[in-house]
Amino acid sequence: MTHTDETTKEAVKTLEGLISILEDGKLGYTNAAEHVENPAMKTDFLEYARERALFIVELQDEINKLGKSTDTSGGGPLGALHRTWIDIKSSFTGGDTEAIINACVTGEEAAIEKYKKALEENHLEYSQTSIVSKQLNSIQNTLSQIKMRAN
Repeated sequence: MTHTDETTKEAVKTLEGLISILEDGKLGYTNAAEHVENPAMKTDFLEYARERALFIVELQDEINKLGKSTDTSGGGPLGALHRTWIDIKSSFTGGDTEAIINACVTGEEAAIEKYKKALEENHLEYSQTSIVSKQLNSIQNTLSQIKMRAN
């Protein structure tokens, strides 16, 4: 893909949207860890939050490589569309493990949808597509692990 202002702008917008979803996930998992009783689940949720933080840094690095700053990242339209994780917080207050797991599943499914859309739109360079695909696989694995806990 050739670098034009337009393609760069689209790539940055796509990456910022994914960062916003990841921020939601990081916050969601941190909240889940605070409200779940099971120590093993607490550890897993904190690990998922840490992973989301690493993903954010990876995507911010890609935005910086495009010559754009990530300081102003407000999440863009993708993030604005989706605040599932934030809405989920209310289900945590009761400490109901099943509700927390269901909320995490909902959040991850929404993230996977955004990641797939980002890849389909094809605004990203090969290296970015590679990173986004790797992150998508990891999120899908996380979702599988969480769903196994629900059973």
